[in-house]
Amino acid sequence: MLNIFKWTLRGTIALIVLGFLHYTLPQHDIVRIVGTYQERQDFEGWTRIFWNDTGDAAAATTRDVQFIQAILPNGAPMVYRNQDTGWGWPYYFKFDTASLQTQADDVKSSATAPKWVAVKHYGWRSELLSIFPNAISVREVAGPDVWIIPYFNIAFFVILAALGLYLRAKWQQFLARRVEPIIAEVQETWDGVEHRAEGAATGAKGLWAKVRAKLGGK
Repeated sequence: MLNIFKWTLRGTIALIVLGFLHYTLPQHDIVRIVGTYQERQDFEGWTRIFWNDTGDAAAATTRDVQFIQAILPNGAPMVYRNQDTGWGWPYYFKFDTASLQTQADDVKSSATAPKWVAVKHYGWRSELLSIFPNAISVREVAGPDVWIIPYFNIAFFVILAALGLYLRAKWQQFLARRVEPIIAEVQETWDGVEHRAEGAATGAKGLWAKVRAKLGGK
């Protein structure tokens, strides 16, 4: 039962960390932009964490949000929100919402004369929760089959792995230098206590045997 609880806890923590990274790290979609629009949005309940609140707008419960409509190569629709991140989390330092909306308008195309673009974004699209990934940049690419190498994500995970190995080595050194000597000292002290206790018990048995012998001799 304890092992089940331990592995359940570890799995839950791992899912939370992976979900956080999947939401926050940049991703690229190859799409065809078909339109842009602006819509008033109400921010209520826990889902407002999926909408950027920057500057004076942080306290607002409703405001206008710009959106970019697109079509994926398989024909599925995709909608991105276009909001500044400012100086807040996640740290993309995006301040060019108006410029990005203009770029998106400039590369709109039809199915008969498509222009394929790479949309860099973070976040998730959920129709059930009415949340949208936030577009960070838009650039034209050669076609729908272009593969964007995620250099930032690769560098991030390499650095994360190196940091993890470094911290693991430091932890092992801490255990070897500080914790293990204390454990050994405690064990040695306990062994000494057990030895003295065994000696005392043996002495008590011998004394009791002598007492019984004297009592028996009377």
